[in-house]
Amino acid sequence: MAVGLGLSIGTVNTVSALAEEGSAKAPPGRRWAQRSQSITRRTTLTFDSTGLARVGMIPRHGRAIIEFADLTQRSIMSARVGHRALSPADLVAVVAECLITETLLDQPHHDAHSGDVGIALTYPARYTETHIGDLRASLDAIGLDSVELVAEPIAAVAWLESDRGPLMPGLALVYDLGGASLDVTLVRVGAGCPSNPIAGQPMHSAEYGGRAFGALVASRAGHGLPSASISGSVTGTTADEMRTKHVRASLELVYRCLRAADVTMADVDCVVVVGGAARPVEVAQVLAGELARPVIVAPDPERTIADGAAIIGLRAAVAAEESAGKHHGKRRQGAHRRAATRAMVLSQRTKQRLSRVALAAGLSVAGIGMALALPADGVVVGLAQLGLH
Repeated sequence: MAVGLGLSIGTVNTVSALAEEGSAKAPPGRRWAQRSQSITRRTTLTFDSTGLARVGMIPRHGRAIIEFADLTQRSIMSARVGHRALSPADLVAVVAECLITETLLDQPHHDAHSGDVGIALTYPARYTETHIGDLRASLDAIGLDSVELVAEPIAAVAWLESDRGPLMPGLALVYDLGGASLDVTLVRVGAGCPSNPIAGQPMHSAEYGGRAFGALVASRAGHGLPSASISGSVTGTTADEMRTKHVRASLELVYRCLRAADVTMADVDCVVVVGGAARPVEVAQVLAGELARPVIVAPDPERTIADGAAIIGLRAAVAAEESAGKHHGKRRQGAHRRAATRAMVLSQRTKQRLSRVALAAGLSVAGIGMALALPADGVVVGLAQLGLH
């Protein structure tokens, strides 16, 4: 059975999701990921003395490599591990390799190179061709050339299509509120979408998200207070009001995204809310009230992108299996045709030789037919007498 593995390596957290082909009795739109498992880790890397990498660990002694997943940050420096200098793209590829290895250890019947496992790794939609090329080269360098690269909002829409069934042609606005930033992207959905369904220009801002809201809370609580005092001084209604204002202020980025695509909210069919910082109910409530469009959010929005990537990987694995099955079927049909052709040719040649021998012996073709109708032993004897043995 085909499986899909989706990887979402963010600045703060990394999510891996596994999807298996669903039952044909499942409702439309929910047949791709009937079984889905996800694991969330901190986006950190540590290397032991042998060079073995581990993801998500903060060692008590030693150094963890952090803040490397966003390739657009110019301040990111290469990390030196032993005699190797690893670029940020290399570090992301190492994280992917660790997660793939770990997942396949729990799936002993699957192999990343056998075609029954489809793997998709997501990246921010704002990446340039250079960033994507660097990531592709780093993956290929460690043997992960079969991993498909998918933009994060496209993976989010893949989850939407799987969860809600076939979509009518239109636009979906993906509001990705993560731990480090906010990304807003318009994506075309439904039949007839181009190969690159992203409309206009993706918008990005570090002024919104988990860290920005945390800084806002800290400034409201007062500088110089310990973390325990900060968390206790801004709670309940005050925190909800602050979050509401924070999300409402982020709508400026949404309108910029709409202007870049030369559309309005009336042209948008739905708003898909994803990201770990989008868990509080105030996020969806503000967006629904201010934008006046249907807002769709998964039970755990942090894993939505990874789930969508797993669905994309699963589709690729299923397509590969079907293609291999058709190719095998064509090969078998071709073999049967060639065998039948050889048999027909041999039959025609045999008849021609029998006719020539019969004529030479003064026998009629009808006599040959009678001889061939005899039992097997008689046929062999008859053919021997005709000089065919």
